[in-house]
Amino acid sequence: MAIASQTAADERMPAVKTQGPRAVAGAGGWRTALAFWTMAGPLVLGLLIFTFTPIVWGFLVSLHESRGNINLEGFVGLENYQSMLSNPEFIKSLGIVIRFAIFIVPTTYIFSLFLAVLVNNASFGKGFFRSVFFIPMAISYVIASMIWRMSIFNGLPYGLANYFTYVAFHAKPIAWIGTADPPWYWLVLVSVRLWLQVGFYMVLFIAAMQDIPSELYEAAQVDGAESRWTLFWSITFPLIRNTSIFVLLINIIHAFNAFAEFFNVLGGTYATGGLLNLCRPPLVYLYQVAMSQQEYGRGTAGAFILAALIIVATLIQARISGGLGKEAY
Repeated sequence: MAIASQTAADERMPAVKTQGPRAVAGAGGWRTALAFWTMAGPLVLGLLIFTFTPIVWGFLVSLHESRGNINLEGFVGLENYQSMLSNPEFIKSLGIVIRFAIFIVPTTYIFSLFLAVLVNNASFGKGFFRSVFFIPMAISYVIASMIWRMSIFNGLPYGLANYFTYVAFHAKPIAWIGTADPPWYWLVLVSVRLWLQVGFYMVLFIAAMQDIPSELYEAAQVDGAESRWTLFWSITFPLIRNTSIFVLLINIIHAFNAFAEFFNVLGGTYATGGLLNLCRPPLVYLYQVAMSQQEYGRGTAGAFILAALIIVATLIQARISGGLGKEAY
């Protein structure tokens, strides 16, 4: 009797639907996809609107004459590229930026690595020195360039550089900017670039050095490696290989993209090139072609040529160094 009552009660209860593993996985997948696109969607949309769309449009403009506007007017194909590659001024600007990169890239690497070793091995004040050397990164290239031009290397007797040379060597005032022979303006351009970016790469090297296990140094000292130079050359330098390659690659890209220090130190404006004929990198030349001469087709074609040159230079450097991701403990 009791069994019959229980059976009748079970029949009156509503059936409970159970979800299979596929349904549960499907619901979880939709939630994961929704969360992903909620977080990544704005970034992807921003890249499409502000990065990829201008690149595609710029390439299309480079295939048109586009004189006076950036509309697709007067299709000329690869004529703009041929015109830029045969332009002696553009070729000269490429030579200038290549010489600049050949000098500034290894110099920045050596200075930043040297400072990183000094700060990392300092017995006191590591945080203070890191902050002091990193602070220039917070200063605009334009502001620093104007300080270098109008205060430090202004060519007047009371300028900081001329005052120092007079006190130390009793030398006459030097016109640091504007003289073609000797080309003192290279000292101004290189020093402002070094001052602005060495601190950033120093911090990267310090981070890489602090990631090396201390047991390696202890084992090397047990084996007889006592000098700091031996420890650095045998352990530190090989184990910061990825950071070194990254610093060199970024430096190559930044060197070929040089604009602000050249444009402001040498006195370029929208209407005139100032002293830029002495030393005009590609971006400055292309800026004058596009903005002053209103030849947007030729200007964008030159920009894509420069981008291709940067890609080739970085690939060659990566090939020579062996690429990233090969350091191991």
